[in-house]
Amino acid sequence: MREIVLDTETTGLDPKKGDRLIEVGCIEIFNRIPTGREFHRFINPERDVPAEAQSIHGISTEFLVGKPLFRDVVRDFLAFIGDDTLVIHNAQFDIMFLNHELGLVGEKALSFDRVVDTLAIARRRHPAGPNSLDALCKRYGIDSSQRTKHGALVDSLLLAEVYVELLGERQATFGLQNLGGNEGAQRRSGTRSLAQPRAEPLPSRVTETDVAAHRSFIDKLAEKAIWLRFWGPASP
Repeated sequence: MREIVLDTETTGLDPKKGDRLIEVGCIEIFNRIPTGREFHRFINPERDVPAEAQSIHGISTEFLVGKPLFRDVVRDFLAFIGDDTLVIHNAQFDIMFLNHELGLVGEKALSFDRVVDTLAIARRRHPAGPNSLDALCKRYGIDSSQRTKHGALVDSLLLAEVYVELLGERQATFGLQNLGGNEGAQRRSGTRSLAQPRAEPLPSRVTETDVAAHRSFIDKLAEKAIWLRFWGPASP
């Protein structure tokens, strides 16, 4: 089952008051395990980023100068998410901004029917809270030390781990202990195999005597023996 874990950053809290999307980050998970495929873009909002918003995510007006407009990335974004389920923390906020941006460029709005809101799940599981992403990482022992500020891609990676914990489906392949370098990227995405192939296969422990005994047993079962489908009849 393919799902997309998604997060955004914005210039403020209300697109109706002129606030805009400035970052979108998505990771692909399949059967709740990250595949390593990611979509991440910074977006020029064609306006300033207020100081209070910058203090949260660290993205400045100057940094966004020269970044693509939403209309320049929308096709790639829609192609990446496809028609699959969107996993979002406090989904009403992100969907509100995404649909505002989609409307500005003449694209169809995203249906909330395809959204899983992890905040709603967390509130059901932990009604006493707190249920922020940071709080849930602490609750489940997920290392968020590199999250010094909000960031759409890092938050999506952390949310993928939180999502599995909320569903009670923790996977041993998850881990964000090191976000730097290729090895760390493999660990965080879940694409690194925990079972490494041996340079030389171990020798078989089945002896020729064992094989002969098994063959004799099969012959006694006659032609209806299931093993004959894989071994074939004994030589005359």
